[in-house]
Amino acid sequence: MAPETDATSPPREDAELMRRVQAGDEGAFAELMQRWELPVKSVIARIVLNVSEAEDLAQETFVRLWQHRGRFAADKPVKPWILGIAVNLARNRLRWWRRRPVVALEDWTESADGRSPTGTQGAQPLEKAERARAVRDAIAALPPEFREVIVLFEYEHMSYADIAVALGITPKTVEGRIARGREKLRAALHSWA
Repeated sequence: MAPETDATSPPREDAELMRRVQAGDEGAFAELMQRWELPVKSVIARIVLNVSEAEDLAQETFVRLWQHRGRFAADKPVKPWILGIAVNLARNRLRWWRRRPVVALEDWTESADGRSPTGTQGAQPLEKAERARAVRDAIAALPPEFREVIVLFEYEHMSYADIAVALGITPKTVEGRIARGREKLRAALHSWA
């Protein structure tokens, strides 16, 4: 049976893999990549709002992980470190797009299930799909600093402390950004309440 390929693996397993990666073990690196590929892509896609860019940036995340494996502090959790690399790359890509606006960000945006549902019966699936699209659009409209913390907290279920480590900010700043991000989401989604 193949190893679990999501980020629900025990932190000790990740720490052991990371220790082996730091020693240059390419097999451990491949296992760590397999374990974290989908969570990394998911976080990046929710920040940059583009699935194909998320693929590229996820690959770059793992390249950076390998290149900078010596910087990882063995006493720290692996999840914030990996997702911190991913968020920084996503943040840099958003900055790059703003400085070089060749195409409108809305034209570039796509989601994993960007098409409207087809073949569904009844109003309930359609309403659920519309609600999901409204939430995705509201999150996409958030300023990046709010979007990052909301994605890490709500979708990745990270603690304020882990988010603070991943983003290089204080837990109090994380708390404030989540609160302000939620306020903006409530305002944007008031018609769905």
